[in-house]
Order: sequence, then structure tokens, then C-alpha cells
Amino acid sequence: MKKITGCLLAWMCLLLLVACGREDAEETDRMKVYYVSNSETKVEMHEVEMQAAEESARLQELMDCLSTSPEMLEYKAPLNMGFKVLGTKLEEGNLSIDVDAAYNDLPAMTEVLVRAAVVRTLTQLPDVNLVMITVEGNQLSDRKGNVIGWMNADQFIDNDGNEINTYELAKVKLYFAGESGTELIAAYREKHYSTNTPMERFVVEELIAGPSGQIEGLYPSINPGTKIVNVMTKDGVCYVNLDENFLNVVNNVSTDVSIYSIVNSLVELSNINKVQILINGEVPASFSSSAYERNLDIVTTPEN
Repeated sequence: MKKITGCLLAWMCLLLLVACGREDAEETDRMKVYYVSNSETKVEMHEVEMQAAEESARLQELMDCLSTSPEMLEYKAPLNMGFKVLGTKLEEGNLSIDVDAAYNDLPAMTEVLVRAAVVRTLTQLPDVNLVMITVEGNQLSDRKGNVIGWMNADQFIDNDGNEINTYELAKVKLYFAGESGTELIAAYREKHYSTNTPMERFVVEELIAGPSGQIEGLYPSINPGTKIVNVMTKDGVCYVNLDENFLNVVNNVSTDVSIYSIVNSLVELSNINKVQILINGEVPASFSSSAYERNLDIVTTPEN
């Protein structure tokens, strides 16, 4: 009996170990696949158990999932919505997916959802950092004609599961400090931004982020620790409400340079004529009580 009992215990332990191992394997082999809802208003996530082990095979497996209509017609496969995938190419973490011209017939919202589902799904793979969709070899453009290039999952954000933020390419003119800290230098910046974010807030965010380093002679004009309380525009006046960190200038930048860095950059937008800067909702005694207008007297060009 003791021998039988011992064998039974050993067998049960072995079964438990196998079961645990299978459970761990299932956990590590499950990935998220995003589909388009039947209403074409959101993306839906479903987990699938991966069969392939090699990364190239796993990529093809996910592509198959994205291309295969589900048995239960509760959602739509994003790569099976009236167009065909002509080919894929993966180089150094960048995956391009070429589709036929029928892709251009997708409604604008549906097209964004397709991109969101594809990018979110495929960038889970360690070998895929960025995804780009081309139409018969040509790059996509958004509704404003701006080219849509490489995308990552962060560019598509759920809003309570009901809609997707769209990202468009913006080209803005920003004014940063020169080396002396007493003048401004203009520079253009192209970047994708969420259309749920007002353009004026996007401009202030980029100014706080500082120059990109691609152009020599540009320096931060605003303390990078500055927080945005609120940005709003009414009747052509943009009200920029910042926290107290804005008052602590960086390096040798003058207060006027910090102020007009914001003013000149925002007035470049067609809907803004003047800018009122507030600190925690109030106008500091050292600031103008009236809204600032553009000041080009302190703008210079970088020396070659």
C-alpha cells in the first residue's frame, strides 16, 4: 500500500508540474489581436494562442489572424475589408505592408481603425518597432494631404473604448533661444499630433520640450520643468496658463525671450492674433496685463 500510495503521489505531482508548465506556456504564447467592430466605430481586442515559435513565423501567424474573418461575425478582420495585402517587408524593426488600391475606398474613420488594429497587433512582436502601410508602393496621406509615415502603438489611443484618436502630421514654426539668451531663432518642426489636442497646446508642449538638436544654435527658451495648466483661445486671443516653473528661466535666457518664444510661435497659427500668459491663473506683476502681440525685433537668424 505504501508503495502504491507513493506512486500515486508521485504521479499526481508530475501531473501538477505538467499542468503548471502548460499554463505558463499558454500565458507566454498568448498575444493580443485587434479587430474592427461591426459598427466600425472602435477596435476590439481578442487574445489568441500562438502556435509558431520563430519570430518570422509568428509575424505571419498574426498577419493571418488580421486577414481571417472570425467564425462569429462579431467583428471584422482589419486586413479583410475589401482590399488585398500585396506584400510585407521587415528591415531593422521597420515593417512595411503594401496593399492594393481598394484600400483608398475605405471610409476615413474605418481606415484609421484598420491602421490602429494592425499597428497595435504587430508591434507586440519584439522584432517590430514601427509599421507603415503603403498603397501599391505609395505612402498614405491623411485627409489634409499630410503623409502618414511610420507608426507605433502609442499613436492610437482608446477613448473609453469608443473611438480612436487620429494622428496627423503638423508643420509648425517654433521660436527657440539663441546662444546669448537674448534673441529668438525660428525653426520648423514636423511631428504627428493627436487631433484631440488643440494645436495651440501642441505648440506650447513642443516649446517646453525644447529644440530637437537637428539644427545647431538653438537652445531651450522655456524651463523644461514647466507644466501646462490650460491653453485656450477665444476671439483671437490665446490664453496660456502655466505653473510657477515658467518663472524660473533656464541658462541665461531672458524673461522676454521666454515670453515671446510662446507669443511668436502661437501667433504663427491662423486663429491667434495675441497671447495672454498666466501663471496659475493670474497675471504676474512683472508681466503685461494686456495680451502680447508678435515681436520680431528680438528674432535673428542662426550664424553659418
